[in-house]
This record gives sequence, structure tokens and C-alpha cells, in this order.
Amino acid sequence: MIMITLTRLNGKTFTLNALYIEQVEAFPDTTITLTNNKKLVVKDSVEEVNEKVTTYYQRINVLGLQQTTEE
Repeated sequence: MIMITLTRLNGKTFTLNALYIEQVEAFPDTTITLTNNKKLVVKDSVEEVNEKVTTYYQRINVLGLQQTTEE
């Protein structure tokens, strides 16, 4: 997967390239601000978005993050 999957407030899922995320906040709904200043409101919690972004970065090896595997 080259993108992360998120859920809109209406329950519909969509995929987003995590590289375009500038900021993630809770207002109390999770609001994602993109680099183009567009805002997306999602059902996913801030923690869930952060986990998905971290996993995405590990998969594409951004900033030298290595995906860890348990043996």
C-alpha cells in the first residue's frame, strides 16, 4: 500500500498520501491539515492516524525509519 486509509465522518473510506499531511489535531473530531491548507475531518483518532503515518513512513523508508519485525 502506498497510501493510508482513513474514514470520513459519514463512514466512507478514502486513501491519502501521508506525505501531504502537515498537521493532525482533535477539535474534538480528528482534523487533518494538508500541505495545500485543505482540511479533512475523519473518524480515526489522532493516535490511529499517527500509527498509520508511521507505518507508511517505515514502508517507504522515509528518514531512515526501519520497519521492525518480530521473529
